[in-house]
Amino acid sequence: MATQFVSPSEIRTKFSRALSSLYQNEVPLYASLLKAVQDVNDATLAANPSLKAQLIATDELDRLSLERHGAVRLGTADELRTVGRLFRVMSMHPVGYYDLGSAGVPVHATCFRPAAAAELSRNPFRVFASLLRTELISSPAPRALSREVLARRKIFSDRAVRLVRLCEEQGGLAGAEADEFVGEAVKTFGWHPTAVVTAGEYDVLARENPLLADVVAFPGPHVNHLTPRTLDIDEVQRAMLRARIPGKDAIEGPPLRKCPILLRQTSFKALEEGVRFPTERTGGRVSVDEAIEVGGVEGVHKARFGEIEQRGAAVTRKGLDMYDGMLRGARSRGLDAGKKGYKEAFATYPDTWKELRREGLVWCHYTATGKKGLETGDYEGLTRGELEEKLVEDGFVTYEPLVYEDFLPVSAAGIFQSNLGVKGNDVSKEAGKGDQEGFQKALGDLVIMDQMKLYEKSQAESMDKCLAHFGL
Repeated sequence: MATQFVSPSEIRTKFSRALSSLYQNEVPLYASLLKAVQDVNDATLAANPSLKAQLIATDELDRLSLERHGAVRLGTADELRTVGRLFRVMSMHPVGYYDLGSAGVPVHATCFRPAAAAELSRNPFRVFASLLRTELISSPAPRALSREVLARRKIFSDRAVRLVRLCEEQGGLAGAEADEFVGEAVKTFGWHPTAVVTAGEYDVLARENPLLADVVAFPGPHVNHLTPRTLDIDEVQRAMLRARIPGKDAIEGPPLRKCPILLRQTSFKALEEGVRFPTERTGGRVSVDEAIEVGGVEGVHKARFGEIEQRGAAVTRKGLDMYDGMLRGARSRGLDAGKKGYKEAFATYPDTWKELRREGLVWCHYTATGKKGLETGDYEGLTRGELEEKLVEDGFVTYEPLVYEDFLPVSAAGIFQSNLGVKGNDVSKEAGKGDQEGFQKALGDLVIMDQMKLYEKSQAESMDKCLAHFGL
């Protein structure tokens, strides 16, 4: 009898729930944030039946409460490669390349997420995984210290690695194996209040760049935030202020629009947490299990915060180029998110779904309306684009924008900067020169997927179904 494997989406759901429970236990304020988001979502749906209908039509409503992304900061290529294999067990693949160096954050990153539309519908959990670029650290001493400490760090348990290998060898994990895998995988991202460097070494790292201290000084890459999805991020921002939750001053991403696009993010600020520093650095290869409580000195560290996201429509390459151009124009005039004049910098970006679709600025999911009376002869000789347009105009096909499943480098950098105190001059002059080739090399045989091609495929498949329905 063939072994019955647990589906990757089920393992992904178990993992995301276990990680959420861990984070709520470690950061109690996060539970308060989840409650605020749920209250806002319930009120928004009650007040906006058309939005609820849209979420139902695009299979978004049921997964709204599952919508999470996590973020982890890795130190070495080996850590990135192994974490990629770990996420592959859950059908989470590297999608997109993000260079944050130009914003003063010495990392580059990818998003591990489901790639197929069916997997996204089951559970869209994703992890923004950044990799430290020690070559961007200007000062020799902290750069050398970082490389030395990270070279001997071991963030995965032996059992976690064996279970990943077992999944690769046999093509999946059975029930007990899957449950054990989730437990071991979650351990990788837990908080450890004992550092692996001395207080003096921590200060060397933190003075150079606060992110260095967060990545290097601890035995594992603690998850630094998890993110629920809200339907009204502006109201959540106001709710945080009313609850005296120390939030960011401004919402990152596009300004408020009638037709939301891309991604808007805010957060409560990083918490100050107690840390014990050993009197001398731990010798040998440092593992999470070996980083036990030892004699030393007490200190504090800021790293973990609570983020909220509101996801809008996925934009096409043309749409993203238009947005990026307007963003560059705003920033060249000193207009960051939240500043007066920022919204006006995007005033010429179309803000009706009809315009956005017609101008090829957003990706859409097409559905046959059920209208009768289509004459196939009326559609002969048309190009694919003309065919799609006529079917929509004639009322035989309707559309909903695809949800943006990815991230924005400037917004991600803004979250990093506000929570870690990173400044634009904290990295070397080589910053801003992305290194996708180097990142891909670090990933090994896991190939970075192009998010635009994934959206294009999803849109095309939905229209193919419509054409097949009408025999076109």
